[in-house]
Amino acid sequence: MNTNPASDAAKAVVLRNTREVQGGGNFDLFEELFADDFVDHTPQPNTTPDKAGVRKLYGYIRAAFPDFHAEIHWQLADGECVTTYKTYHGTHEVTGRSQTIGVWAISCPSWSRSAGGLRQLTHKRWRSAAFESEPLKSK
Repeated sequence: MNTNPASDAAKAVVLRNTREVQGGGNFDLFEELFADDFVDHTPQPNTTPDKAGVRKLYGYIRAAFPDFHAEIHWQLADGECVTTYKTYHGTHEVTGRSQTIGVWAISCPSWSRSAGGLRQLTHKRWRSAAFESEPLKSK
């Protein structure tokens, strides 16, 4: 199988973001991976469609789901463009309560453009899945 060095590098950037920033909360790495002119084509409520908005969103996610992580099913790349299909997992906890609300899993594809850092991101069906899905189980 032939590999494309640009595609391999782009997939590595997306993989590091998914595992180390989203899953591990490494916001120093976030600053390194995301280009200053980053554009989010599917911004979430109460965020902006830029680097600062995604940083805010990731903070919300890490606070609501302390064990948040992604299971990456596959990645395809063509040069700097990467498509990733993944399932996000996390246990929702509420500050001030001693109970766990539920364990969630949300599957979504995303498209990213990475050249000199992450520059564009689109999550398909994230909004509807995030706000309409039910917990997998309650504790």
